[in-house]
Amino acid sequence: MVRKSIPIHDLRASGPIPAATGECSVPTGSLHDLRGRRMRDLRISVTDRCNFRCIYCMPKEVFDRDYQFLPRDSLLSFEEIVRVARLFVGHGVSKIRLTGGEPLLRRNIEHLVEMLAAIPGIEITLTTNGVLLPRKAQALRDAGLDRITVSLDSLDEEVFRRMNDMDYPVSRVLEGIEAARAAGFHPIKINAVVKASVNRGSILPLAGHFRESGHIVRFIEFMDVGATNGWCMDEVVPSSEVVRIIDAEFPLQPVDPNYTGEVAERWRYRDGGGEIGVISSVTQAFCGTCTRVRLSTEGKLYTCLYATQGHDMRALLRSDRSDAEIASAIGLIWQGRSDRYSEIRTAQTAASRRIEMSYIGG
Repeated sequence: MVRKSIPIHDLRASGPIPAATGECSVPTGSLHDLRGRRMRDLRISVTDRCNFRCIYCMPKEVFDRDYQFLPRDSLLSFEEIVRVARLFVGHGVSKIRLTGGEPLLRRNIEHLVEMLAAIPGIEITLTTNGVLLPRKAQALRDAGLDRITVSLDSLDEEVFRRMNDMDYPVSRVLEGIEAARAAGFHPIKINAVVKASVNRGSILPLAGHFRESGHIVRFIEFMDVGATNGWCMDEVVPSSEVVRIIDAEFPLQPVDPNYTGEVAERWRYRDGGGEIGVISSVTQAFCGTCTRVRLSTEGKLYTCLYATQGHDMRALLRSDRSDAEIASAIGLIWQGRSDRYSEIRTAQTAASRRIEMSYIGG
């Protein structure tokens, strides 16, 4: 059953910032939450705008009717983003991912990458729908971007246009992937959200197309993020089924994770043709090893993709608070974290008022 949509403009609640203590130097070292999870990954949404209207993220019937996009002065400036990023790195963050909306729509995004690249000891990655990569890939590489992930939900023209709902052809994304490869990004991760009634039949063609390319396709279960994408369990294709479909044509074997907390379960082609990944956020919850924290376009801090409210970092950044005070507030937020939505998902939790994926950054 499809749930009734909740107006998106009501989903930007802000929780209180814990009182920061002390005027000493900026705290450093790894943080652990109430479940012993270390903060490692910071996802930063740089814009709430997108040139796609994907049915699982920004459905056109809602976003082109009711949604009020943020005014420019509400967005964190590059300087504010870099300042807060440095504080997170001081707390043990080692990877920063730039997201959106579509991050390549943010003007001079390569300049932000260059500023972040000056922070020692971090990996900088970016997720994009790919259509602007022919213009941006080389500049991003030159600026210091380490890796790119491209979203591509189908190679079938009709299916892909239905999913992006803005009439973009598959060729535009493939051109973007090739531009990124030519700029030196390798391997490129290709993310495909699988919705049973729309692109289940695209699983095997995607796997076959990118086999032996060096790129890694990752199949993501359709998630109940936000309140507008009409999620229901019947539309979820379990990752176990994705693996069975591909294994029947191209035999697979499991691969150990690259690191603790890696969300994608890795599988290698037995004939050496590369690997795929599956992300089972619905059927095989990985809350217990989640290391991610998210910063929205206007500076709200969220400790879970399924959060119902965030903490207002922008207010702190635009106040007279010192770096030490802001870092202390960040520490208290993470140390008080106990999120585990996917482990406790029920009909009741699924009806909660969650932040939209396009706003929180996926």
